[in-house]
Amino acid sequence: MSEPVKKQRVAVSGEITLRWPRHVKFRFDAVRDAWIVLAPEKLILPDAQTVEILKLIDGVKTVDAIVDDLAQRFNAPRDLIATDVIALFQDFVDKGVLTP
Repeated sequence: MSEPVKKQRVAVSGEITLRWPRHVKFRFDAVRDAWIVLAPEKLILPDAQTVEILKLIDGVKTVDAIVDDLAQRFNAPRDLIATDVIALFQDFVDKGVLTP
C-alpha cells in the first residue's frame, strides 16, 4: 500500500498574489447584516479590520502591495501591519479559503 501524499504547506510572503478560489464567496450577507466568507462546510464572520483587509484581495495585488496600501491608509508602521496581515493570510490559506 502506498503512503498518503502530504499536501505541502504554502508559506505566505510579500511577493505572493492571493485570490479567492471559485468555491469560496466573500460577500455582504443582508440577513446577518455582516460580511461573510462562505466555503464548503465553513462560514467565517470576519471582524471589521479583517473585512477591510480582505476587500483588498483582487487576484492582482501582491501581499506587499496590500500591506503598503494599509500602512498608508491607516498611517501605521509597515512592519507591524505586514506581520499581522501575513499571519491572517497564512491562516486563511491553511484553511483553504485563500489560494496563491
